[in-house]
Amino acid sequence: MELIKHLYFRMPILIRLLLTVLITMIIFGLLIHLIEPEQFPSFFEGIWWAFVTGGTVGYGDYAPTTNAGRWLGILLILTGAGLLTYFITVFAATTVKHEQQLSKGIVRYKGKHHVIFIGWNERTRNLMQLMTKNNPHIDMVLIDASLQELSYIDFPIHFIHGDATDDLILQKANVETATVVVATANMTKSEKEADRATILYTVAVRGNNAQIPIIVEILSTKQTDNAKRAGATTILRPNDFMSGLLYHELFRQHHETPFENILHLLYNQAFVHFPIPGELAEENFMAICQHFLSQHILIIGYIENEKYYMNPPPSKKISDESTLIGMLSWKEKSHFFSSG
Repeated sequence: MELIKHLYFRMPILIRLLLTVLITMIIFGLLIHLIEPEQFPSFFEGIWWAFVTGGTVGYGDYAPTTNAGRWLGILLILTGAGLLTYFITVFAATTVKHEQQLSKGIVRYKGKHHVIFIGWNERTRNLMQLMTKNNPHIDMVLIDASLQELSYIDFPIHFIHGDATDDLILQKANVETATVVVATANMTKSEKEADRATILYTVAVRGNNAQIPIIVEILSTKQTDNAKRAGATTILRPNDFMSGLLYHELFRQHHETPFENILHLLYNQAFVHFPIPGELAEENFMAICQHFLSQHILIIGYIENEKYYMNPPPSKKISDESTLIGMLSWKEKSHFFSSG
């Protein structure tokens, strides 16, 4: 008996209420069946009458004819209607409370194969919008200590409020079953402080999941090696990227738009790396490009001995040990790799 009591009171309140309503209706249904077996010839008909009467619907298809049956009906109306009303009230209150807790970032994420973002900023917002558009089936979790509230209705991402260096916060984000973690740099801090925070995030994540890929933003080139030692698998250097882009803007022709070109390229096209097929070994760059154009893949260069060669001469022979760099649409990328 104590075990049943212990299990009952450990259940969520909605489950307890639903279980109480079901047990109550079953008892009343059994009693009316025993009191008036001719009017309620089966146990199910008694349960049906109990639910209809307890919910104050009153279809009239079944009704007690004896005084004992009617007194039972009065008792059911008094108790059943109150239980159902209370259940609906608690259900509504619990739903609102859960939504508020979700917005405040205190609800644990229980899914798997999700993407975790660390840090809320404009880059995270844009990344979230891209994933919502191109990968709507992938769940996203955000860990951030600066936000006090984030509405799930406005942003379809599970918010966890807290410091990503805290193991409890990472566990609340279920980092053990996540697919990848992306840690963005805090641009409101100095480069040194932002990089230090990102490296600490990396150490904490790696300590909770030894295999997960970790993508980080590092602002200072000096901190790149530290980020690698911390466990980062991909290190993005936004300052290097912006410097190269600014250089293009400095020396562009009046009609050229390097920034818009890069932006549309990143939003609409996917970069792919793959080995040279055996039939194209030792072919020149022109022949390789023509071969892949029929598959809607634009070859823009290759990697050899960890060196990048972009837009090489058409007659350049490409070694079969090289890795090709190509571009294709996001939709065609998944099809290309699944069929290949």
